[in-house]
Amino acid sequence: QVQLVESGGGLVQPGGSLRLSCTASGSIFRINVMGWYRQAPGKEREVIAVISRVGSSNYADFVKGRFTISRDNAKNTVYLQMTSLKPEDTAVYYCNADVDIRGVPSSRGLWGQGTQVTVSS
Repeated sequence: QVQLVESGGGLVQPGGSLRLSCTASGSIFRINVMGWYRQAPGKEREVIAVISRVGSSNYADFVKGRFTISRDNAKNTVYLQMTSLKPEDTAVYYCNADVDIRGVPSSRGLWGQGTQVTVSS
């Protein structure tokens, strides 16, 4: 009943920037923690950053100040601003959200379909 949809991926040159968006829709009572993850070919999915409802965030060490996570609760949307992109950032990027759904007895962790980010010259 609730779904997440990512957008903003694409092809970018090394050193470039992209901003990813993920919007939740459906019978939402409350969205708790939201986050961004990525999965490169042949590797496991890894967490990039997570953010609470009030904007408290945590980042993976490999980000090194290049990425910024933010959210707009009124729009049910989480963003990932990526700068100084490197070829090793090439991956499918996924958003995740822990959602309280009205009428459902417990929260559910949901995934978006993913958006491809390719960093290449």
